[in-house]
Amino acid sequence: MMKKLPVIILTMILIVTSASVVWGAEVLKVATEAGFMPFEFVDEKTGELLGFDMELIKAIAAELGMEIKIDNISWDGLIPALLNNNYDVAIAGITITEERTQSVNFSTPYFESVLTIVTKNNAADITSLDDLKGKIAAVQISTTGDFEATDLAIEGGLKGISRFDTVTDAMQAVIIGAADVVIVDLPVAQAYLEANPNAPLKHVGPVADNEFYGIALNKKNTELLEKINGALAQLHENGTYDKIYQNWFGAN
Repeated sequence: MMKKLPVIILTMILIVTSASVVWGAEVLKVATEAGFMPFEFVDEKTGELLGFDMELIKAIAAELGMEIKIDNISWDGLIPALLNNNYDVAIAGITITEERTQSVNFSTPYFESVLTIVTKNNAADITSLDDLKGKIAAVQISTTGDFEATDLAIEGGLKGISRFDTVTDAMQAVIIGAADVVIVDLPVAQAYLEANPNAPLKHVGPVADNEFYGIALNKKNTELLEKINGALAQLHENGTYDKIYQNWFGAN
């Protein structure tokens, strides 16, 4: 005959079981690519993921009453990871483009950016995209800088494109003379030059139309999209967004 478990033990089991379900449901699984300072990067001393995007997504999770888990994965794996439902959202300075919206949904835009050119300090002949004829551009693969370079190459304005997994690698290619320019987002260029004041580089920009970043989600996850858009609106309304912006970029 089976013995009855004491009421207190049964109660504890129910509490633990229920808590596991609730905790699992309340974890926002986030994918990023932490090579895009100041939006997301790894603190070399602590290994912590820092940056504007990281602080923003944590504030969104807090607004939604959710725990958060952020993984640093490859840039070109972000959208596939969403399509495979490995993550709930991806945030990594992802520009909203027509091509990307065919695969994933985006939140309302949360940041406005623009492309710039980074080149050697002594490259006086490069001031705009029109000056890149016969040059080699280094880019982070599958970014809007890559897309812009591809268009220029098709039009005959570039000699070649060198694609890298990170912005840092692209910058290094210019430093060692393997490429003439990097085409990259302006805030990222500024952050790199500030963090590397001895690098023999400068930026020339802006050089393209403004672009907007969004948080990417699987197209089927429409309920979470509505919640994130609501949280973003609330963060703007209560001043939290402005505080995060000022923390990373100064006065808005």
